[in-house]
Amino acid sequence: MDAPLALYRRYRPETFAEVIGQDHVTEPLRHALAANRVNHAYLFSGPRGCGKTTSARILARALNCEKAPIADPCGECQSCRDLARGGPGSIDVIEIDAASHGGVDDARDLRERAFFAPVNSRYKVYIIDEAHMVSPQGFNALLKLVEEPPPHLRFIFATTEPDKVIGTIRSRTHHYPFRLVPPKTLGDYLLQLCEAEHVALQPNALPLVVRAGQGSVRDTLSVLDQLLGGAGPEGVTYDLAVQLLGYTPDSLLDEVVDAFAASDGSTVFGVVDKVIESGQDPRRFAEDLLQRLRDLVIVAAVPDALSKGLLDVPGDRAERLLSQASNFGPSELTRAADIVNAALIEFRGATAPRLLLELMCARILVPGSDNSAQGFQARLDRLERRLSIDGGAPAPAQAAVPQASRPPVVEPVEATPAPVAEPVAEKPAPVAAPVAEIPAPEPPVLEPGGSPTSSSSRGSERTPDPDAQVLSTSSRTEEPAPQPADPMPANGTLTIADVRRLWPEILDKIRDLRRFAWVMLSQNAQVTGLDGSTLTIALVNAGARDSFINSRSEEYVQQALHAVLGVTWKIEAIVDPSARPGAGSSDEPESPDPAPAAPRKGVSAPESVREALRDPVTPETREDPDASATRDDPVVDHEEIDPEDLLSRELGAHVIDESRHD
Repeated sequence: MDAPLALYRRYRPETFAEVIGQDHVTEPLRHALAANRVNHAYLFSGPRGCGKTTSARILARALNCEKAPIADPCGECQSCRDLARGGPGSIDVIEIDAASHGGVDDARDLRERAFFAPVNSRYKVYIIDEAHMVSPQGFNALLKLVEEPPPHLRFIFATTEPDKVIGTIRSRTHHYPFRLVPPKTLGDYLLQLCEAEHVALQPNALPLVVRAGQGSVRDTLSVLDQLLGGAGPEGVTYDLAVQLLGYTPDSLLDEVVDAFAASDGSTVFGVVDKVIESGQDPRRFAEDLLQRLRDLVIVAAVPDALSKGLLDVPGDRAERLLSQASNFGPSELTRAADIVNAALIEFRGATAPRLLLELMCARILVPGSDNSAQGFQARLDRLERRLSIDGGAPAPAQAAVPQASRPPVVEPVEATPAPVAEPVAEKPAPVAAPVAEIPAPEPPVLEPGGSPTSSSSRGSERTPDPDAQVLSTSSRTEEPAPQPADPMPANGTLTIADVRRLWPEILDKIRDLRRFAWVMLSQNAQVTGLDGSTLTIALVNAGARDSFINSRSEEYVQQALHAVLGVTWKIEAIVDPSARPGAGSSDEPESPDPAPAAPRKGVSAPESVREALRDPVTPETREDPDASATRDDPVVDHEEIDPEDLLSRELGAHVIDESRHD
């Protein structure tokens, strides 16, 4: 008993209707055959195993069918039976393998035999497979024949590399590009073949077969033929497909993905050890992991991807994908996929694949939203900085600042404020000067309940000095309440003070981007204004401004602002000779004459401080070391001293020997 033919030979299509996944080619050809508008030469191009040679044979059958013009061969006439699947073939349809018949001599022989009329058919058809293997000299020898063939002659060129077919030949043919077959179409076709072969195929094994074929029908049928040959009574199982095709089991992929979500390095490297110890290919494991991450990215981006058919997976695996995608963020999944994709390139020709696989897993385990830990740290710092600026997480000391800027509310107590005002007017004038120089009292202390405690309420704990009461009362009545320098910005709004406070960090980022721009800004520039989305930078002279503009340094400033503050602003450079480089890091603009600290309220000055203010102590006069100098003192710089005498007098040295070197 003879062994059966391979699947791709037993199920080779005999009509255009049986060709799958190439409707963009088969439909125009069927219309051209039905209308009898067939060209003298065709060029079929596309990946291997997608139906180029099969379509060429079907076209030849339809051309020589006795019922022509017809869209599909009838299958009943002698020509159709000869060219049918398993038929003897026709003497008028010649297939030539250009890999072994691509020289000038072969082209000349074809040209001599082409002028003979067909024996039994309507046309003599030449199917030249692997046409890109024909040499340029061979194509040039065929050029005149392809351009002006006899009426009974038709050419069909099939190639996987149409660019290697010379342009003079391509321009004289009708070009039909074939494509890879979509996975869903190919999967449905495989199920039909399994039913025809009476072999069961598990649903979770079908995607592995389709994936192994990579869109090529012939390659997919070869893989399925191998699995059918090794299948037992239960048919093609998932375990059989995984073992024969070398794919990573879903259990290992589930384990490593869950470990990545939990940042469990022990489990991740345990899976790597299982992959290596079981003899699996590390590159294949990385490819399978990338495929799983791709599925998770799609599920995370499109929650109903399974119902829409974006993913063709079994039901139990679909539930696992939904569960695993919920444990990741979109940025984490895309970052992990980028790392795995980059690692696949490094696997080519690697001598230590296990090391590369472990490094890949280590990079994925590093927490981050960018391709590196440095990018994550920079982004985290920027988020924390924005939160502190926007008021999202204010510190307790910051929360008390607005309270301190308001005048304290003093509740009425047993103190009598009216009699206190009279001693202020009767105080002698010399007391007024110390009052102005007394340091300002601290703001009212917040009790645990949140209410401010006034000086009068604290008086119940200790007895205040009468003079201190006079001083504190006069400072409270005479000094206005201090107002905040800048109004508090709304949440999410950056002010010029924020930019100046973070300007050193912005300069550090510019230094990492371009050192020339950093040197120019740190030595010649100052932030002077912020108007909406325009930041104004003042440079000390016109030359510095021109260098700043001509070197396109504003682009690096924009990148640094985006990295530090998360904003995209325009940069305007102006000339301001009064600009003070390095002064941009203060919270508020500096003044040439800083005012003394404002007097504090509500705290009495100690007696020792008042004594020091009344009787200031004159600091001791420093003694001038040159006070005793006179005009008659010798000038040491012009004094001529013999070096030998100086060494002998000061150090006790004596001459041992003298040597002259002429």
